[in-house]
Amino acid sequence: MLMSAFCFASFLCAVAARPSFSYMENHFSVDTESEEIRSAAIKRLLEVFGMDDPPAVHGRKQPPQYMLDLYNTVADVDGVTKDPNLLEGNTVRSFFDKTRSEQVEYRFNLSTVARTEKVLTAELHLFKLRPQATPTFNRHHFCQVSIYQLLDAARANGTQDRKLLSSRLVPVHSSGWEVFTITQAVRSWMADEGSNLGLHVVARTLGGSPVEPKLVRFASGRNHHQSKQPMLVLFTDDGRRSTTLQSTGGAAAVASLPPAPLAGSAARRARSVDSGEEAEASRSCTRLPLYVDFDEIGWSGWIVSPRGYNAYHCKGSCPFPLGQNMRPSNHATVQSIINALKLIKGIETPCCVPDKLFSINLLYFDDEENVVLKQYNDMVAGSCGCH
Repeated sequence: MLMSAFCFASFLCAVAARPSFSYMENHFSVDTESEEIRSAAIKRLLEVFGMDDPPAVHGRKQPPQYMLDLYNTVADVDGVTKDPNLLEGNTVRSFFDKTRSEQVEYRFNLSTVARTEKVLTAELHLFKLRPQATPTFNRHHFCQVSIYQLLDAARANGTQDRKLLSSRLVPVHSSGWEVFTITQAVRSWMADEGSNLGLHVVARTLGGSPVEPKLVRFASGRNHHQSKQPMLVLFTDDGRRSTTLQSTGGAAAVASLPPAPLAGSAARRARSVDSGEEAEASRSCTRLPLYVDFDEIGWSGWIVSPRGYNAYHCKGSCPFPLGQNMRPSNHATVQSIINALKLIKGIETPCCVPDKLFSINLLYFDDEENVVLKQYNDMVAGSCGCH
């Protein structure tokens, strides 16, 4: 009998400890709702970055050094634009040669570039290798390197099978990157994808005769390290422009950003003697930190730089009278006066909002493992004011 009572009591405890069906149903509903909100929020954030879906992650690769250097030139450590005039357009893409041919022919897949994007400049980056010793090794000091666009002879009525794009003198005994402008070819490929038959590189002596292959050599995608592979760099503008405040950048502008409020013990040490004044100031319109962490969002697999950025946000009141430290607009000043005098019913005090916005730069891999540098306007609250 005692054993039966003990078993029954244990059963009652187990039932009591088990969540009820209604609790489980509500808990599941909350989790589902939270996941739906998260999914919708991330989708909206992707739209801000001009994407439908996050790029597929194929494993971490090393971005081209050129793209890393370009990013560091135009952006500070947090990705904020140093100077909006440094970058031509708002998008830079790098493409590796897809033919991986041993010949001096190159082809690039531009399918990831939207038709609506305006091609501003296209550059062919070739790494020139050191020449090998030949019977004519010391005879030539310069050669003429020409870049041709390959054409479909049938579509061109058989008149020609290639078109000259760029040509210039190159030191024979040098090594390093050589850059050629091929904008005309890329624009024609964007207009007609079928016309993209690739590029052909020809090296000739100053007398016009072909140069020995061992004397003038360029790295290929087949036989050389990725850091020396042929690359097409495309500067475009996708037409995304600021529709709110005028976005400005520049080192001077970034340097003049007002500092974020002190936090923790540092704030307590800086406390004014008049606590009432400080309390009032803390309630006034100010700029506060708002860090966006790409790792927490789950984007660290395809974003190279930055790992996150401080967007900042504006918080606080705009009490009458509005001082110049609140950076009020004339309209806000008038609205504040109307509110204070209660001349019209229902008129609220002005709002604390960003009055200066800065752009950030994102360096990332796209679906085709191309590295993209993109500039996004109106991403950082540079300062706050009453409006």
